[in-house]
Amino acid sequence: MSQRRSGQASLPLLVAVTMTGTVALHIFVPALAAAAADLGTTPVAAQLTITLYLVGLACGQLVYGPLSDRFGRRPVLIAGLSLYLAGLLLAIPAPSIEVLILARVMQSLGACSALVLGRAMVRDVSTAADAARKIAILTMAMTLTPALAPAIGGLINGALGWRAVFVVLAAVVAGLGALVVLTLPETNRRPMALPGVAAVAGAYLRLMQAPAYRAYVVAGACAGTSLYAFLAVAPFLLVDRLGRSTQEVGLDCLIVVAGMVLGSGIAGRLAGRVPIRRAAKVGNGICLAAALALLVVDRTGQLTVVTLLAPLVLYAVGIGLLGPNAVAGLMNVDPHAAGSASSLYGFMQMAFGALFTLAVASWHDGSAMPVAATLLSAALVAAFALRRV
Repeated sequence: MSQRRSGQASLPLLVAVTMTGTVALHIFVPALAAAAADLGTTPVAAQLTITLYLVGLACGQLVYGPLSDRFGRRPVLIAGLSLYLAGLLLAIPAPSIEVLILARVMQSLGACSALVLGRAMVRDVSTAADAARKIAILTMAMTLTPALAPAIGGLINGALGWRAVFVVLAAVVAGLGALVVLTLPETNRRPMALPGVAAVAGAYLRLMQAPAYRAYVVAGACAGTSLYAFLAVAPFLLVDRLGRSTQEVGLDCLIVVAGMVLGSGIAGRLAGRVPIRRAAKVGNGICLAAALALLVVDRTGQLTVVTLLAPLVLYAVGIGLLGPNAVAGLMNVDPHAAGSASSLYGFMQMAFGALFTLAVASWHDGSAMPVAATLLSAALVAAFALRRV
């Protein structure tokens, strides 16, 4: 136990923990249409399993940061992963869309602990100068989740059905939870007294009053989840409009999100050599250009698989460059409140993501217009925010 409390946290394990936070979101995307048909529900209702998952991620993250600042990262993370696993087990036999939605909310409320505490633990073991590099590594690894998970989900759904997606994921989460229990040390060396609700709200307000934090958290939130606007409607847009199979949808999502891996790799190489503010603005400029290109493609009637995916890949490259720099910027505002800073960022990120997915789901008309307009709006909001730094 003493080793667990005093040892150095493994960066690969922290990366794996953080990646786990969104894997359930992305791996289920290719199975949406199959689940809707099997449960006898509509695409709009099925898309609620994505939107409400994001809502759960947003709200839960406001709690985990302050709790981990008081009780430590490790025990709070173990509790969150346990809830995550319970939600996965409930989803496997779900007899209706209502039960599946409940299970997805449970999953999200547990999984968000991995997002908050993974980022906070990386910041705990990093110096301010090293934070951008490690967060870039973390972000690059996290982009593998939305890159690989849809492809894996599509293969599992095609071979074994949509319920098997949750069986596989439950096994993964159980294994990762065992590693956390057995090997992960505590990284919070300076636990603080647990504040009341008013004090927590006051801490969040103080962070938002810092111009740099406010700018980076808005830009990072737009970068972190705007691409979910595409992922939420990808099965319906690609299958119904462009004639792709469910297996091909997963591979198409893999191609798009691979752009984020490239962008994050660039961010990592630039860390320490290019100012955070400048790198973030360049990344967002790429997003603006890509969203405009997709809008032109749709409005001129040139939409094909290639003309849809090419601008999305470019947009993803911009996200990969913008995201890590925005997160590094906001986490450096007050290193002693890393848990709270991470929680508030996570809330903003997933709240924006829920709005993006709800917008495209409500507006979905079989064209790429809703996706293009949502991505362009997110890039414009991020550009306005970054003017403040």
